[in-house]
Amino acid sequence: MPQSTPRKFERDARKLAGPAHLVIGHSKIDSEGCHTTAPIKKGDVVVEYTGPRITIKQADAFYDDHPRTYLFGLTDGKHVIDGEGVAAFINHSCDPNCEADEIKGRVWIIAARDIQAGEELTYDYNLYDGDLDDPSPCSCGADNCRGSMYSEEELVRRAKAFRRRSLRKKKAGRARA
Repeated sequence: MPQSTPRKFERDARKLAGPAHLVIGHSKIDSEGCHTTAPIKKGDVVVEYTGPRITIKQADAFYDDHPRTYLFGLTDGKHVIDGEGVAAFINHSCDPNCEADEIKGRVWIIAARDIQAGEELTYDYNLYDGDLDDPSPCSCGADNCRGSMYSEEELVRRAKAFRRRSLRKKKAGRARA
């Protein structure tokens, strides 16, 4: 897999490549988002999530002190895409209109339902890693919002890990007393 030197970036420095009908604008979810100016049919490929591929270790080291990242984890469990282009501005929603699909190492954003012109594009990030104390709060506003960008499975795993950690602390406290 090609390696690239990680970089920090601001919105103005990012390459905003993508289809002409996808634009970046104000988001009700989080700061800026990707919107469509044309209708998109369910099942259509919307855009590819592009950018340099780096190792998770590189990403962790480089973005450790950076609160906002545009990283997309690949199924090999070892690499992420350091997002650039309009797809990097697609926000999370617990009730998304798109879904991400990795096909032969490339990540495609696909319409999960018919999308009207003017709509903000969203997909469920289903986060699966991060510091145990990081809640990764969700601000999508959906009726079915789970309050976090973590997947339901990850939220269950984290709850168990919190309980185990609390029990260890409680036992350690009793042992000292």
